[in-house]
Amino acid sequence: MDKFFSFIETYTVKFLTHKKAKRALIKSKKRTLFTELYSWVDALVFAIFWVIIINQYLFQLFVIPTPSMVGTMNVGDRVIVNKDSYGIELYPAGEKIFTDTRRVQRDDIITFYNPEYDSKGPFFDILSQVIYMGTLTLVNIDKNEDGTPAERLYVKRAVGFSGDRVNFNNGNLSLMLNGTSSYISENEFREINELSKGPNRSVDQAMYPGLKAAGKISAYQEMNINNIPSYIVNNYREIENTSYNYIFDRYEYERSYRKMLHSIDPSNMTFRSDASRYDNGIYIPNDYVLPLGDNRDNSHDGRYFGPVKENKINGRVIGRFWPLNRISSLVNK
Repeated sequence: MDKFFSFIETYTVKFLTHKKAKRALIKSKKRTLFTELYSWVDALVFAIFWVIIINQYLFQLFVIPTPSMVGTMNVGDRVIVNKDSYGIELYPAGEKIFTDTRRVQRDDIITFYNPEYDSKGPFFDILSQVIYMGTLTLVNIDKNEDGTPAERLYVKRAVGFSGDRVNFNNGNLSLMLNGTSSYISENEFREINELSKGPNRSVDQAMYPGLKAAGKISAYQEMNINNIPSYIVNNYREIENTSYNYIFDRYEYERSYRKMLHSIDPSNMTFRSDASRYDNGIYIPNDYVLPLGDNRDNSHDGRYFGPVKENKINGRVIGRFWPLNRISSLVNK
């Protein structure tokens, strides 16, 4: 690491010395429109170059794109990511090196590359990241088919670690730590270990019977069965006439849907496998982390795409600098 920074320092000195000599030469000549434009372009390219270097190896600016972290960060908040926290990323979207002594810590707020990202090719992936960093997050050429910005990076909280098993019941997380044989509730675990307050829940527990009933009804409809048990219909009616969006906790809805498909047709091995995945919980392999959103009921996170490899983690969110009235540190938050 010291050699790397020594190289940067030596290169910078040589570069600045060369630029100083060039400026002196330009000043000795008659100033023209061309030399004036050249001077401005030269200065702009120099500034952009160092903005990219700083963003790539030291600190990166990041705009919160979705409400998955509401309660900690809002959509549109601009944050600072420490790129050096977990190793050095040699090029945009590349794997990190020197990670052995720089491991992700439990409860860190992390940025990482979207595991479900539809790559447009390595050249475009790198180019879009360079432009994004070079313009201080103002220009994002990476778009979806509908014109919305593609989510190349996600920001979540590191919750599960190697050897842990995570399970959910009515949206509430329970954690079986590596080396233990019983689950502990997330809230109790956070209190014992003096971690952040953790997830913000938005779904009333009283809504879950109706939410689960909605998943079961979808399973019956999928199997073209009209004779749905009355208790399921009655539970669904508890939320049918409310303004509540019952698919808000999508994970619990899908869990109920998959388990009912298995109940309807227990001989179907695909249904059986899908249902058991929810019962068994999410296991985190070695060198992986399970990232989850703080806005737990409205977050597309590791529950859906699984654990994330540590060397794919981009950096650690350390502070918010925009909006001005909410400037704050996000370490241990």
